[in-house]
Amino acid sequence: MKDRREYIRRALCILQVFVLITALTACSQSSDSQNRRAGNGDTGNTLVYGSGDYTRINPAMDEHGEINILIFNGLTAHNANNEVVPGLAKEWEFDEETCTYTFYLEEGVRWHDGEDLTADDVKFTIESIMDPDNGSENAPNYEDVEEITVVDEHTIAFHLAAPNVAFLDYMTMAVLPEHLLAGEDMQESDFFRNPVGTGPYKLENWDAGQAITLTKNEEYFKGEPDIDRIIFKIVPDDNVKAIQMESGELDLALLTPKDAQSFADRDGYACYDMKTSDYRGILFNFQNEYWTKNRDLIPAICFGIDRQAILDSVVLGQGIVAYGPLQRNIYNNENVEHYDYNPEKAKELLEDAGCKMGSGGFYERNGETVGFVISVGAGDQVRIDMAQAAAQQLGEIGIKCTVDIPAQVDWGGQMAYLIGWGSPFDADDHTYKVFGTDKGANYNGYSNERVDQYLTEARQSDDSEVRAAAYDQFQVELAKDPAYAFICYVDANYVADSKIHGINPDTVMGHHGVGIFWNITEWTIEQ
Repeated sequence: MKDRREYIRRALCILQVFVLITALTACSQSSDSQNRRAGNGDTGNTLVYGSGDYTRINPAMDEHGEINILIFNGLTAHNANNEVVPGLAKEWEFDEETCTYTFYLEEGVRWHDGEDLTADDVKFTIESIMDPDNGSENAPNYEDVEEITVVDEHTIAFHLAAPNVAFLDYMTMAVLPEHLLAGEDMQESDFFRNPVGTGPYKLENWDAGQAITLTKNEEYFKGEPDIDRIIFKIVPDDNVKAIQMESGELDLALLTPKDAQSFADRDGYACYDMKTSDYRGILFNFQNEYWTKNRDLIPAICFGIDRQAILDSVVLGQGIVAYGPLQRNIYNNENVEHYDYNPEKAKELLEDAGCKMGSGGFYERNGETVGFVISVGAGDQVRIDMAQAAAQQLGEIGIKCTVDIPAQVDWGGQMAYLIGWGSPFDADDHTYKVFGTDKGANYNGYSNERVDQYLTEARQSDDSEVRAAAYDQFQVELAKDPAYAFICYVDANYVADSKIHGINPDTVMGHHGVGIFWNITEWTIEQ
């Protein structure tokens, strides 16, 4: 009996130790989470965002970047409905007779280094973008600007040679500090690795390839943010993002639909399945000799892709089948050729073009196998899966298609690319500069005189009926002579710590799902 009592006593002691260790471990894990959120012991709170990598933060030269809106401001901004609202400019006016926009800047706005913002900074920024020597892909947005006049420190006027109805949208462009960039190389300056803006957050530290840490701007002219620190943790691989979201290393991340689904209805997480204007498609590189000889085969390729099957299998149906670049815009023309999946039609077009089935199961033309390579950026699992699915489908109709994941994109040399574009703003955005001949974001060398004509007509009129007619014809011509084989529009599947409040689930996101931080100053983290 004594031995049994001693056994029980020892067992109880072991159990108590185990409970204590478990409690301490839980406390330690909770403390680690709190410390991470509080910036490793600081008194504020921290949000850790799973981000792709950045080699620079250069909104003037580069087309997009989620971090830009945190560091910089434009003269204008967008609200929850993607409508133009005041930014650095408190108001503006337009003189229709002289085609001149005049902006009146907020006074007392300071750069993160303490210097005052002036109209000279605005002039410097837009002129830098317009300078062809700087090679900005944003230059087409301002090609109508004929003269920029600094009226005084807080007033600036833009005289346009021709109307550009999207001009106010384009003035959301981040304004850069002249005093830090004058005389600098706008592509290579160290400033773009140590950026200084006027935005709600300022750069604290940049650990290349690891993390970019931002701290709040306590003197932000629109009001001090509540969240003290935002860390852009570099996680370029989609699969790893999901793992780190699960482990608590991230508070917010844009995940693949398959990964996001695993967090649905789980305590501690909030899922935001947000609509986007972000489409995916196969870009045909007309700078590659292959398409000089085989451009007429592109309609057959378009008919050979089962878009619904790709949408269902790759993104679990979260999105819509794509047939053009304006489907989530008021100027969409649904009465164009959709290229609905029709493998028999695809084969018919191939054979009408002189292609004959070879012994290897692929069509041949002029002694060469009909086929091409789709390049895809590394780390984007959704695009990789889409490219592989499309390649398999094309193989089934006799087109030899393979997928390559290069370390670096060769825009001029590749045959095709799994592209993504899209804008929730004015219809001019991501059409004029993407499909216009020799424009800044026209990466595949596409050129069609009628497309150019209709895009110009639409940009230069503020009459909605005139614009609708022009965009209708633009979409008809683009469907006749495809620049891309459109595949689908994808939703943005964000997963967040449920303690984060203020995210607007109804805002339509842009290219790459960009836009979630538009109202960051209203976000809070429950403590």
